[in-house]
Amino acid sequence: VQLQASGGGSVQAGESLSLSCAASGLHFRVNLMGWYRQTPGKERELVATITSRGVTNYADSVKGRFTVSGDSVKGTVFLQMNNLKPEDSAVYLCKLSTLGGVEWGQGTLVTVSS
Repeated sequence: VQLQASGGGSVQAGESLSLSCAASGLHFRVNLMGWYRQTPGKERELVATITSRGVTNYADSVKGRFTVSGDSVKGTVFLQMNNLKPEDSAVYLCKLSTLGGVEWGQGTLVTVSS
């Protein structure tokens, strides 16, 4: 299985970005999809997840600003990020959980300037 993430970039505070992640080579049903982020010197943190039934979960820091969506059959997951803040700057990684295990994407860099 390979995950390809895209959509990162550099924006000003208050602007928006959309991230996409698509899986190829899936052999098992996806039951959980999500986004995590990581900055140097910090642990990887959960941003948002969505189950195959559409149940979502968000980090408190992004609630009301970010929206996660996806298609568990296709193995695609998206993250709409609005009103971005400098503290949102990080490498964003997508993650898919299936019966066969967990897969991580390669990460896409988001930089937010004040």
